[in-house]
Amino acid sequence: MTENPLSPRDIRVRRLIFRANHRGSHETDILIGGFVNKRIHTMSDAEMDALEEVMELMDADLADWLTGRFPIPPHADSPMLRAIRDAAQGDKAGK
Repeated sequence: MTENPLSPRDIRVRRLIFRANHRGSHETDILIGGFVNKRIHTMSDAEMDALEEVMELMDADLADWLTGRFPIPPHADSPMLRAIRDAAQGDKAGK
């Protein structure tokens, strides 16, 4: 049988899903992984670029910013990071 090869986008999506769910800290795995799992298939290439930039940030910092323990500092602020934070805080509120 011949397998259908994955497109470059499919490979990128799989890589991002894995990376979002295997960050190293359980808290950020849940916060970022949950966001990505729900939205990755409808993200544009530009949104995936922005997601990759967020995932370059340190886990401990992300956990603090996403849970609202600390505000997102200007040097890290982006629409994607705010969207992930808003989703995480919405999930905490039972939305």
